[in-house]
Amino acid sequence: MATTSARRRTPNVILRYRERDTPFAVSRKTTTRLADTLGMTETQVIHLALAELAARHLPRYAADDGPLKPATVSAIRKRVRQERMTVDERLFD
Repeated sequence: MATTSARRRTPNVILRYRERDTPFAVSRKTTTRLADTLGMTETQVIHLALAELAARHLPRYAADDGPLKPATVSAIRKRVRQERMTVDERLFD
């Protein structure tokens, strides 16, 4: 029978450090310095960096179907009392 940790394993990726830091790559020395500064392991630093990139660049919700169709807008307008939705002031003239 497989152990719990063996069942949860995911495919690994090899990370090849660069000799020096660039805008798109880091050296092992930088990762080690980050780990020491943050009180984390190097693996945790790498996961943190990837999690921050994912939060910044990946959508947090599924894409919608685009603009509403005129029939849908019309149906909404019929159900919502329009007099309650008046414009008191405008941002742009």
